[in-house]
Amino acid sequence: MATPLIELLKLDHPIIQAPMAGGATTVELVSEASKAGALGSLGAAYLSGEQIEAAASAIRARTDRPFAINLFAPVPQEAATGDGARMLALMARYHAQLGLPAPQAPGPQADPLPEQLEATLRARPAVLSFAFGRLPAATLARCRELGILTIGTATTVREAQVLEQDGVDAVVAQGAEAGGHRSTFLDAFETSMIGTLALVPQVADAVSIPVIASGGIMDGRGIAAALALGADLAQMGTAFLTTDECGISDAYKAVLPASRSEQSRVTRAFSGRPARGIANAFMRDADAIAADILPYPLQNALTRPMRTAGGKSGNINVLSLWAGQGAPLARRETTANLIQRLARETEAARTRRN
Repeated sequence: MATPLIELLKLDHPIIQAPMAGGATTVELVSEASKAGALGSLGAAYLSGEQIEAAASAIRARTDRPFAINLFAPVPQEAATGDGARMLALMARYHAQLGLPAPQAPGPQADPLPEQLEATLRARPAVLSFAFGRLPAATLARCRELGILTIGTATTVREAQVLEQDGVDAVVAQGAEAGGHRSTFLDAFETSMIGTLALVPQVADAVSIPVIASGGIMDGRGIAAALALGADLAQMGTAFLTTDECGISDAYKAVLPASRSEQSRVTRAFSGRPARGIANAFMRDADAIAADILPYPLQNALTRPMRTAGGKSGNINVLSLWAGQGAPLARRETTANLIQRLARETEAARTRRN
């Protein structure tokens, strides 16, 4: 099952635990994934530089295996075009239900990336992965100097080719089934919703760097399929959300295996940027006035107090229940048990195919 990227990263299994920002990827989850022979990934897009360095140190205290730190690439600021008052009125209704103060229209958001990048370079993880676009050439050059592998994220063949031209070491091919934020950065989101089964082999044929399959992969059957399609590794997020070490609430974890695939939708309701999750009350209400949703990252800032309160109280009607279309296949287990099971299932699937 050896592939160039497995050998380069000295992994035991062709698995990346996906970087899920917002508290899902705890120190415990990342370190346990890496200890079990996969590549653990810290979703650090919402962390300060100090928090990134502290988390990296804590992971290293638990394991000497390689891990990744993931950040969001710069996103062009969009102007708000809808009726902000209508969105504030909707938020006021939810704030009142949660006992929160009246919401305030968010002001300009500071760009956290420069501080995050400097902290990541000081931490020197094995991998710096990123989504939403491209990183500056100078950053990629510094990573090469420090021996940090870089992995970009693409939703189309053209995006993968651009990332290869930029000099990344590998590319994630993110299929339409994937949970969480879409990483589209060249074309419209609507025209970049290509399924994993179609996207991965096209990207593998179009670039010379290793390809990582992402989207809808929940078990060993999916991993074996990804490898057969030309991927070096499979990146899995939703499968790890229900592990004991994941940082999401128990209420959120309970929703995933009980859900149905048809409940999975792409929405801008929570952050202003298209992302896939399980439909709930706030998603439906916000999508009903979709034209008034603020652009990213303003909508993300506006909904943060509501989402934080929902996480503490276990109110799934106000949480961003990010998950892929394979969520009904999720199981409650430890990270170590999950990876052991995935290894057995992958080998069984490859044996059946051969």
